[in-house]
Amino acid sequence: MPEEIANANIAHFKKLLETETDAERRAAIERLLAEEELKVAALRNARTERNKKR
Repeated sequence: MPEEIANANIAHFKKLLETETDAERRAAIERLLAEEELKVAALRNARTERNKKR
């Protein structure tokens, strides 16, 4: 479930970046996007590590 939420957030932030022109807002959205992408990567890595232990 957390990965699905993070993926939804990623899609939302990418959509916002399509129309946002304010530099400060874009920077904030880009930061949030990067954080969510890192979160997804960490969740996938954790899942891979758990699967290796099986």
